[in-house]
Amino acid sequence: MSNPSKLTCFSRNRIIPVPFLQHHITQKERTMTIVIAVYITLLGLILGSFYNVVALRVPAGESLTHPPSHCTGCGTRLKPRDLVPVLSWLASGGKCRYCGAKVSMLYPLGELATGLLFLWSYLEFGVTVRGVTAIVLSSVAVIATVADLKYMLIPNKVLLFFTPFLLVLTLLNVDGSIWLFFLGAAVGGAIILPFAWFGGMGMGDFKLFALLGLAIGFPNVLLAFFAACLLGTMVGGTLQMAGIVKRGQLVPFGPWLALGALLAYGYGSEIIGGYLSLIH
Repeated sequence: MSNPSKLTCFSRNRIIPVPFLQHHITQKERTMTIVIAVYITLLGLILGSFYNVVALRVPAGESLTHPPSHCTGCGTRLKPRDLVPVLSWLASGGKCRYCGAKVSMLYPLGELATGLLFLWSYLEFGVTVRGVTAIVLSSVAVIATVADLKYMLIPNKVLLFFTPFLLVLTLLNVDGSIWLFFLGAAVGGAIILPFAWFGGMGMGDFKLFALLGLAIGFPNVLLAFFAACLLGTMVGGTLQMAGIVKRGQLVPFGPWLALGALLAYGYGSEIIGGYLSLIH
């Protein structure tokens, strides 16, 4: 995939910088960057709230629009003050204002993760095709993570919805061979399929990683899988030692595949290049 300067914005090749790390910038450029960064972060927080709805309702076969947002404990319809991303959860102490039922931390964490990932996408890639791809990948990652943590399920409808967007963005963003990205999809699916077939992972993981492989390409897909295994093992082992996860308990792997893909998408060239320089 193309690798334009990470500090440029507005199309793939123009030179309007994301100036936090640039020298000799004007105050106007700095102000514009801050405004865009704040806007994209707020957009991420708002969309993160919607992504929670998608992740929690679609696997359960529920409508996205009916009933409107409500407390799952008492059924009370939520007011606008209850729907401010992250802040409403903090202000209520993580409880429903009407019945006192505990509200899952998945809600604020999904919103916060989306906002931060959108901000990362802008600061890392600017307003470029690569930046838009990073935002779409972040969206897939958040929805898949929340759904997998809640239901141990990654809904087909979500993956099918995002597939054409990632396919078009990949085609727009290729400097080299497009076949490396189709190979990434094939390898991503092939890596997960045996685990899904014989147990240990689900077909949702297989479909998710094939889609992520399409976006990050080969060999980044190998790095993504290695990172997912490493992070999943470290966190899973820590949770097991802390007694939070019992030995033999199934743990969702989709979140780690998504995180590994984001790491590979953002820094794969540098990581793989650094590793190869060490062994030569």
